[in-house]
Amino acid sequence: MTRPRLSALSVLGLSGLMVLTACFGPPAPGPTTSSAAPSPTASSAGPSTTATPTMTTAPTMTATPTTPGSTSAAPTTPGAAPPSSAPASPPPAQEPTQEPAPTGLPEQVGPLTVYYVAVGDNGVSGPRIGCGDSLVATTTAPVRFTDQVGPSVGTLLANKSRDVGLSGLVNVLYQSTLTYLGGELNGSTITIWLSGQFMLAGVCDIPRAKAQLEYTAMAASGATSAQVFVNGRPIDEVLSLK
Repeated sequence: MTRPRLSALSVLGLSGLMVLTACFGPPAPGPTTSSAAPSPTASSAGPSTTATPTMTTAPTMTATPTTPGSTSAAPTTPGAAPPSSAPASPPPAQEPTQEPAPTGLPEQVGPLTVYYVAVGDNGVSGPRIGCGDSLVATTTAPVRFTDQVGPSVGTLLANKSRDVGLSGLVNVLYQSTLTYLGGELNGSTITIWLSGQFMLAGVCDIPRAKAQLEYTAMAASGATSAQVFVNGRPIDEVLSLK
């Protein structure tokens, strides 16, 4: 009987210990709260006040002078004004096109008149020349020119064919190596200068060649007479040697 009482007492003692341990149990989580107390971390927040030195990075806000620099870039926008002046540059580019103006002749577009020979026509189709031949005017396709004399005489000299298409007309200058140097209109007389050599087929080609050059120059200039110089000498003197 005594043993069960002791066991009962022992049970009571154990229960008392359980109560005591239960009383000490709650305080144990207390230190956990103290550990959870990130108040020290709040103290780290206190150093965030030391982060105010990072606010001293506000001097980086002094980098806002870079924005004044952008205002300095604004003067570059006035620099954009020169491009507006750039359109003014095209007029000088047009000046070269106006350089022919000193000749006093406006630029024109039109056909050129070139004279060839109708052999044995005896003046029926045009002015009578040489050995019973006629001089006949032909026209080219429209071309652009200021001085019509140079292009007209140049077209005649550049033709290296004896026959002018199927017209039956003849070009006696086709073998000659002549180059147009210049021309001058003095009153009603046009004077042209050539260089090179004549290559003619016979005596009758002499008046034909002279007439082709003179009439082509007169038609281009509107003159009524013409003088031709070859290598600085009058054409009659040059052709008298042929």
